[in-house]
Amino acid sequence: MSPLGLLFLTLFNSILGLSILFPILGPLARELGLSEVQVGLFSTGYALMQFLLSPYWGRRSERGRKPILLLGILGFASSFFLFGLFALLGQKGLIPQGLLFPLLLLTRLLGGAFSSATLPTAQAYVADVTGRESRTGGMALLGAAFGLAVILGPALGAGLAAALGLLAPVFFSAGIALLNALFVYLVLPESRPGGHQGVGGLSPLDPRVFPLLLLGFALNVSGVALEQTIAFYFQDRLGLSGVATAKAVGTALVLYGLVAVFIQGFLVRRFSWPPKTLLLAGIPVGILGFLILVQAKSFFALTLGLALQGAGAALAGPGVTAALSLAVGEGEQGLVAGLNSSAQALGRMLGPILGTGLYRLAPEAPYLLGAILLALTLLFLPALFRRVRL
Repeated sequence: MSPLGLLFLTLFNSILGLSILFPILGPLARELGLSEVQVGLFSTGYALMQFLLSPYWGRRSERGRKPILLLGILGFASSFFLFGLFALLGQKGLIPQGLLFPLLLLTRLLGGAFSSATLPTAQAYVADVTGRESRTGGMALLGAAFGLAVILGPALGAGLAAALGLLAPVFFSAGIALLNALFVYLVLPESRPGGHQGVGGLSPLDPRVFPLLLLGFALNVSGVALEQTIAFYFQDRLGLSGVATAKAVGTALVLYGLVAVFIQGFLVRRFSWPPKTLLLAGIPVGILGFLILVQAKSFFALTLGLALQGAGAALAGPGVTAALSLAVGEGEQGLVAGLNSSAQALGRMLGPILGTGLYRLAPEAPYLLGAILLALTLLFLPALFRRVRL
């Protein structure tokens, strides 16, 4: 198997271990006596550490990609094992209620700190093993690994929880991560032997990358705001019960994920579209998806809008990542990948706050925000293309 194929399996296993937890965090938290706000802090803290540390890990990876990947995966495994252990002790009443949440939050901070090494290093690895012409296809493959894992992970997590209890997916995730680390150690080749010992810095305000980082941030904020509110929107627009909402949203999100995987795993790689083409196609499709959601009042229309927004993000996301990689030199790939991951993490931090806050004002507001943000980025694309050769 090629290094790119091996990296696909590495990232798929990493994201699978994370997405397995999606369906069980809520009920597990209630079983442990934690509030919804405390559960939200788990995600915010995780994203905060990724925002802070992704540039550091990207810079460190210039000295060698494989050790940083291993460190990130092993740290992720340790954090999940500790989370499961503290939760188990909390279930048995062996940890006081006042101490349980701080300990669990600490494990999430630890997980965010180490997992922030994985994605920027993987992006830099792709840049090492692909040429300029095939860069977008390589970045799209990473997106396909992410999307496929997000589709399969929740179903696997729900199945494990139903069969073995709510903590089974947590320990299963830790086990997957350990196997993934063994796989990386034994099979994945180093893409940067020797590395660069004297690695400089790359400012996020560097004119080569700043507009692209803003574009990626806008895509992430709008996408996360949608993800955080879409279940409420389905329920309110269609007048569904809680169980019926879960079924409807689950069906729509599976289609949403399959569209993204098909585009990134097949179309982008098959036709080798350059970043400029992906951005010019993806952003208008994403805008159309948001506008349909604003007007939608049926399951079909809601699902169509969601699928179109997913298609737009699946096109534009690899376009931004590949464009950032092509905008800098070969010795700056880890640096720019770290900045990209940090910008995405900032979007994941702010997206839930903006999305849910706007939803309280008007249910359509998060999707209007997404359409406006993407429309603004579309207006600035011509100036971006004059500045950066894509």
